[in-house]
Amino acid sequence: MRVAVVTGASRGIGRDTALALAAKGLALFLVAEGTPEELASAEAECRAAGAPEAAHAVFDLGTPGAPEAMVQAALARFGRVDVLVNNAGIRCRKPFGAFTRAEFDGLIAVNFAAAFFASQAVLPAMRAQGGGRIIHVASQTGRVAMEDNSLYGPMKAALIQLTKNMAFELAKEGIQVNSVSPGPIATQFNIESYGRIPGRVEQLEGRLPVGRLGRPTEVAEAIAFLATCEGGFIQGHDLVVDGGYTII
Repeated sequence: MRVAVVTGASRGIGRDTALALAAKGLALFLVAEGTPEELASAEAECRAAGAPEAAHAVFDLGTPGAPEAMVQAALARFGRVDVLVNNAGIRCRKPFGAFTRAEFDGLIAVNFAAAFFASQAVLPAMRAQGGGRIIHVASQTGRVAMEDNSLYGPMKAALIQLTKNMAFELAKEGIQVNSVSPGPIATQFNIESYGRIPGRVEQLEGRLPVGRLGRPTEVAEAIAFLATCEGGFIQGHDLVVDGGYTII
């Protein structure tokens, strides 16, 4: 039985990723911050979708020691971790010059440090198993500049670079490391955020060659592919799922 840990799994891309992995027969350990009811609901959906086993736990991954504790909890429950999906993240959009140190530190803690230390924590188990897969959920904003994005974008760029460095070091141990960079996706959070700016959705759709926002399931399918595809020749790759936004 293969086991996947998915962070930020209570809603949006994380929840759909968990369901996609469940449909492929993986057991799931679902993690999010402060959303136990939603996590319990996601766990039940994963079981219904085909997961042989599923469990959930609440962790604030921005807290020092929490990523490591999460991995240990997953190992205690299942005895192994074959796939780690580092999806948890937060946003803070402001003009450059308006950020506080607390906002800076908070974004680094959740968007970069959590993935970094969770990945380090899972290494001993993956090495003992003879391999594993680690997938970071980055963003198209780690590749292109956008308004009010001088903090979130660089953190996602750092995650893409972390992917490459980890892949370079760990490939010979049978550990595949890749990332997925979503573009404008119609998650509940994004729709609410876009709705605060008149015409923002129409502006984005006009900018996208496909003419629409992406669906969370489309990102989940990409993550599930990297987590379960046969062979080990995809290494250190950032798979952009953005409807063509970055090709223009």
